[in-house]
Amino acid sequence: MLNVGKIEEGFVLDHIQAGMAMSIYHHLQLDKLDCTVAIIKNARSAKMEKKDILKVECDINLLDLDVLGFIDHNITVNVIKNGKIVEKKKLHLPQQIRNVIFCKNPRCITSIEQELPHVFVLADPRKEIYRCKYCEEKFDRRNL
Repeated sequence: MLNVGKIEEGFVLDHIQAGMAMSIYHHLQLDKLDCTVAIIKNARSAKMEKKDILKVECDINLLDLDVLGFIDHNITVNVIKNGKIVEKKKLHLPQQIRNVIFCKNPRCITSIEQELPHVFVLADPRKEIYRCKYCEEKFDRRNL
């Protein structure tokens, strides 16, 4: 059995869909932070069969919960202080997401104006559909 030590200060992202840890690592830009990150892939889970886990030793305020909520709002965020879980944060689908996904419509203003941020707005929370703020192009979550 694999044993990854506990962290003293930071957060643990649990119940990540198996195979998604590296995508989350990049979307959260953890590679740009100077902190310790443990990526556990395909861990056994009673609830999900297999899951990924990210353990990050850095300030929780460096984590963009909106990006994480957009990627998968079912992930559990455990805040760790002095080696103990002090808080569990609940994620939700953000109303708006910036520069995480990019509009594919060649007629969209973001194709011409390169410095414009790519902004997507939650159009249908039930179906988890986002649309481009400028041209209303629908984002297909299967491309994430």
